[in-house]
Amino acid sequence: MSKRQRVSEAQAYLLHGVAWKESSLIVQMFSREYGIVALVAKGAKRPYSALKPVLLNFQPLLLSWTGANEVKTLTKAEIMGLHPLTGRSLMSAWYMNELLMRLLPREDPHPVLFDHYKHALQQLAAGQMPAAYILRQFEWSLLQETGYGMDEPMPDFFEVDNEPQLRQRLRDRIDYLLGRPLRTRAVLMELQHYARA
Repeated sequence: MSKRQRVSEAQAYLLHGVAWKESSLIVQMFSREYGIVALVAKGAKRPYSALKPVLLNFQPLLLSWTGANEVKTLTKAEIMGLHPLTGRSLMSAWYMNELLMRLLPREDPHPVLFDHYKHALQQLAAGQMPAAYILRQFEWSLLQETGYGMDEPMPDFFEVDNEPQLRQRLRDRIDYLLGRPLRTRAVLMELQHYARA
């Protein structure tokens, strides 16, 4: 029997949420100190819920929760800033979320990876670097932090001559770990095709 957990003000990001019962949500959160945690946000779908305007994807949150089961109960949520994402940056952020949900086990903390995720979202929101380079750096960090990385320093993804080979190496490794390509990657590739046309 697991011990009841009470967590206060944990840094986190919403990765995914689904409706549960009439007025609640079950949310998958990526927290710095606790990894991916499943929480029930009671009443979050109600029009005047204090949680409704706070539980937003890609925005830094401070969360409190309690519980002893696999799905804990969210008790408090505060938004701690904004990362305004649009277009290709938004799709890139969804891709990062899908990677995290598919590759990380529940409640396995990865504070360094959390910091890389936060930095990647900030870079995507700033729009000063191509999203493809930000994604390659994040993929590299994800593989390194989870023990599936390559035994070499992070390459320069801005080096035009090597970028296609580096991108393919990362994709092959991720596809191998997952057993198949991610859905958001296919959408990103289609967007790149239309952007060139």
